Amino acid sequence: MSDYLDLTKPSLTEQTTRGIREVLAGRRGGLGSALLFAGPAVIVSIAYMDPGNYATNIQAGAAFGYNLLWVVVLASLIGMLFQALSAKLGIVTGKNLAEMCRAQFPLPVVYAMWAASEISAMATDLAEFLGGAIGLSLLFKLPLLGGMVVAALVTYGILLFDRRGFRPIELIIGALVSVVGLCFLIEMFIAPVAWGQAGLHSVVPSLPNAQALTIAVGMIGATIMPHAVYLHSGLAQARVPGRDITERRALLRFSNRECIIALGAAGAVNMAMVIMASAAFHAGHPDVAEIETAYHTLTPLLGAGAAAVFLVSLMASGISSAAVGTMAGQMIMQGFVGFRIPLAVRRLVTMLPAFVVVGLGVNATSALIVSQVVLSFALPLPMIALVLFTRRRDLMGEFANSRLLGALAVSGTAVILALNTVLLLQTFGVPVPFLSAG
Repeated sequence: MSDYLDLTKPSLTEQTTRGIREVLAGRRGGLGSALLFAGPAVIVSIAYMDPGNYATNIQAGAAFGYNLLWVVVLASLIGMLFQALSAKLGIVTGKNLAEMCRAQFPLPVVYAMWAASEISAMATDLAEFLGGAIGLSLLFKLPLLGGMVVAALVTYGILLFDRRGFRPIELIIGALVSVVGLCFLIEMFIAPVAWGQAGLHSVVPSLPNAQALTIAVGMIGATIMPHAVYLHSGLAQARVPGRDITERRALLRFSNRECIIALGAAGAVNMAMVIMASAAFHAGHPDVAEIETAYHTLTPLLGAGAAAVFLVSLMASGISSAAVGTMAGQMIMQGFVGFRIPLAVRRLVTMLPAFVVVGLGVNATSALIVSQVVLSFALPLPMIALVLFTRRRDLMGEFANSRLLGALAVSGTAVILALNTVLLLQTFGVPVPFLSAG
């Protein structure tokens, strides 16, 4: 590999590719065979539990207890649907979402979408990079700036494994995702959870006040992320292409299963974040709204072990999601405008806002929350494009969305647009009838 990260080139070793071909030909089966197809959904799943989720989920649990768990469930279900559609686009057409936008939309629209995508990439990296730096600085008693430098170096090091093929990066990201999941599994055994309340509010929607709406939109923006929608199509496109309809059907089956498993696990981790914050903070510390405060408050409440586990998960989440964000940024630029920049330059550009935020003395967690709201406004663009492309038979053939699937996709997009509209009205002081002023 040169200093250019190219996600459109073949991404697997010859041995893995040969194994996948054997499965598609029916000469191989079993769990080990299914694992050959794993990777794309695991990679994008880290975007569903990145440090932006920590910031919004801690606020949700501390301020509103279990009341906003349904938002996590809703966001996870919508996320599963759109990541599956993104993968389907890449598998069926051989083009990623950014490339398809460039091919199908007028040039002004393409440039506008690219600009919005680059802004969202910076907002994404702000959350991911700051989160990893906060975890490193608290865990190892470093200044925040020192944690940022270490996080930048480790992230860059992970991306350099592309020289050995993309599979090593998939395994590294998968390992870090497992660390995050294991950490929150441990937290569930430590925190005094009211499981009945958690179960009830997972399925019964409620928005207690206007602040809850702001946090809910931030939670959705932190969960369903624009760069993940773009990236999944590129990861699916760059693996083993289906040579005929039968092979593409099989690839879609494996892809859909992986989406359900990987993003279902990511949703469970998100729910665990809210549950942990609710169990630990809501009764006595409802004003906990910052990651640093959460860490320092966890120590006397649940013990130093729980606080350390929390930081380990945050560090793993930040570093892995920053690497994935860089991959997405490179693919988006290459797809929309047809050129790439060196990997080091891409990292520098996307992480620059984080250094500016720290240099200006802006509260890190507040910056994380704002970044997630920014992402929620950028999100409808790739969602709408994906709905338009995957419903077209001239592009997708027999794999075009059914009426039911199309209706679900439109409904998911409408939910995001409606929440964003209400938030915009609230931001400009326009009264929202069904919300109190609290």
